[in-house]
Amino acid sequence: MAVERTGNVARGGLCDQADYQVRDATGTAEAGGRGVADGVGAEVRNGGVGGGSRSAAGKPRRLRVGDWVEVKSPAEILRTLSEDGELEGMPFMPEMFAFCGQKFRVYKSAHKTCDTVNPVRSRRIENAVHLETRCDGSAHGGCEAGCLVFWKEAWLRRLDGNGQGSPVETDEGPDGDEQKVWRATLGEGNDEAGPRYRCQATQLPAASGELGPYDVRQYMEDYTSGNVGAGRWLRGMIYISYQRVINLGVGVGAPLRWLYELVQRLWGGLPYPRWWGKIPVGEKTPTAHLNLREGEIVRVRSYEEILATCNADNKNRGMGFDGEMVPYCGRTFRVEKRVTRIIDEKSGRMLYMKNPCIRLSGVVCEGRYSESRLFCPREIYQYWREIWLERVEG
Repeated sequence: MAVERTGNVARGGLCDQADYQVRDATGTAEAGGRGVADGVGAEVRNGGVGGGSRSAAGKPRRLRVGDWVEVKSPAEILRTLSEDGELEGMPFMPEMFAFCGQKFRVYKSAHKTCDTVNPVRSRRIENAVHLETRCDGSAHGGCEAGCLVFWKEAWLRRLDGNGQGSPVETDEGPDGDEQKVWRATLGEGNDEAGPRYRCQATQLPAASGELGPYDVRQYMEDYTSGNVGAGRWLRGMIYISYQRVINLGVGVGAPLRWLYELVQRLWGGLPYPRWWGKIPVGEKTPTAHLNLREGEIVRVRSYEEILATCNADNKNRGMGFDGEMVPYCGRTFRVEKRVTRIIDEKSGRMLYMKNPCIRLSGVVCEGRYSESRLFCPREIYQYWREIWLERVEG
């Protein structure tokens, strides 16, 4: 069969963006969006980050941005995992073995993240960080989402400020079963429609806890962990407060949006990121085919030009243009990937793009403008229609 489907796949910056048109392996249509995996990992053995400084209470302090760490050996990591290949609900994926023994600086604290399985929301994660490591999808059907990997602190060894550590003691205990990590890449319900994959993205609800937007502790940790600097933190809080007033529904939205535009224009800031597309919902949106290839240089079209290609739901051919993409308008980037397939985090099915979908180098969701994921450190790639881009010759 070849039945087309419009999914509400929250991917890419994309927590609000996605809604793009895709096909699964057989073309079978499934309900859009991403959902919670049924199973929750069995009990696991907790382990802290080896070595390093401690808090006044004697416990190892939480890792912060810039700290040096070394990824532990496969044997050490395997001993922390449940039979489902998880620690505290978070899968250790086969793609992560390639980083064992390597040294990195902590890129982001992963104390919170955006749940792209359920309706978009923030979730709290314990004892985890992001390094500058992304999943290459090699153990998950060649998925091209390029997700930033979650690392539990028990899988890392803290190093000193020069990237050096104390001699490692001889491993004790039996080696773990590496095959359980590979077995855990597939979920239940594999059939003629293809496999159902399991990964950190599909299991995120089980690996995280509730976190409401009004829990101010998360915003303090965004700053104290080093995830965001003082200037960006202040701008984010001002924007969200301003946006809440706009959304009160008391007749002040239009003048406040106009005032935002005026002030930003006067001091050279970014435009208001929540305007609507120009095409009525139900009418066909335009398309363009540039046949872009990896390594080519492109310029993102202006915000106004892109809105002219979107309907009032800010979608073009099923793909949403999110406010988090506005900061990239008018700038030049290198094409990193022509994305053809990604895993649907709700179903675990592989989805195949119906229309061209472009990933640009370094262009990710920064959690600037979304109350449900303000300062989210997950940095999911934004996806771009070719009509939103123009090739830079020479």
